[in-house]
Formats: sequence, structure tokens, C-alpha cells
Amino acid sequence: MTQDQLKQAVAQAAVDLIVPQLTDRSIVGVGTGSTANFFIDLLAQHKGFFDGAVASSEATAERLKKHGIPVYDLNNVAELEFYVDGADEANKHLELIKGGGAALTREKIVAAVAETFICIADASKLVEQLGAFPLPVEVIPMARSHVARELVKLGGDPVYREGVVTDNGNVILDVHNVAIGFAPEVEAKINNIVGVVTNGLFAARPADVLLLGTDSGVQKLAR
Repeated sequence: MTQDQLKQAVAQAAVDLIVPQLTDRSIVGVGTGSTANFFIDLLAQHKGFFDGAVASSEATAERLKKHGIPVYDLNNVAELEFYVDGADEANKHLELIKGGGAALTREKIVAAVAETFICIADASKLVEQLGAFPLPVEVIPMARSHVARELVKLGGDPVYREGVVTDNGNVILDVHNVAIGFAPEVEAKINNIVGVVTNGLFAARPADVLLLGTDSGVQKLAR
């Protein structure tokens, strides 16, 4: 199977998992990226079964609206039953690295609110040790050099993602060669650097369910 076929398979598995549990009052949190786009396109076929969605990026909001799915501001939503999103890396503890699409802050906010966080990915994203994928860090622009120096002190090699501005008006540093042992501790340590908005480690709030697309079908891991 191609990577797109694997993404389509896990997106369909996520739709099959959540749609029977939705009501006409349900609001679904939706992530950002190519795998999330497959999910949006498939979820749209069931838009009569739920109220609407909360988007983790402007691009996702636009795609949802094109399908006629109402998009709500998270501040106006009391409950979020599900959040469905992809990942750049995942481990067996369902801890993730996200942010390849520069939407990590909004993704992390929506994940924090959701009752159930479902991560969908192809099997190549499952790793023994997080960190081969450079760790994205969203940074206030004026703090970029300061944060980079602090990340070097932590053993990382930060690279400015040139030409990228997040939906929040910030910049991204991609940290190579960072040692991720106990992921929640690393996540907190980086977040404590002044000028960091957040980083792409989803360890303090990992996924609840990980759906992995493999050539032999979709594999489900759960906490």
C-alpha cells in the first residue's frame, strides 16, 4: 500500500470509531496535516450526525467549511468529545512529536480540552525512541536567538524554519539531536524557557488511542 492509502485507511478507521458515538450536539476537534485532511474528507460524509468542529489551524478550518461543516471557536465550546489528528512520531506510550505543519500550539490546546485524543498515522511513524524527527518549538519572534541558545545548552541543535509564521504570528525552531529520555520532563523543561510558546512533544497529554496504518490493516493501540 502507498503512504496515502495507509493514511486513508487510518482516517476511515477513526471515522468508523467516532461516528457511532456522535450526537447532533457533538463537536469534533480536528487536527492539521495530510492525514487529518483525509479524515476531514471522510468525516464530511457524516456531517448530518454531529453539530460541527473545532479546527487546530486556519487551513483545517477552511477545509471543514468547504465541506459545509460548521467551525466553532474553542472558547464557545463546553465539551469536546474527540480530537483526531496525525503525528510526526509516536511511541508505544502514545507520546508524540507533532508540529511538522507548524500548528503545534493550537493542536496542543485542542488536545488538552478533548475527552479522547485519537492519533492517526501510518506505521512508519511508530518509533522506539522519540527524537529522530526534529522537535518543533514555537517561539515569540523577539526571543528566537535567546531560545536557540538555551536549546543548545540542553544539547539540541536548533534550526530556524525560515519563511514560516504560525497562525499565532510566531516562528518555529526545529531542534535536531535532542535527547528525549523521559518525554514529559523534556517537554516541561523546554516549555519553561522564556519566549517559548510550546514545543511539539505531546507527552504530558499523550494520545488516548493510536491508529496505525499497516499493510495488513489498521492496528489500534490504547492507553
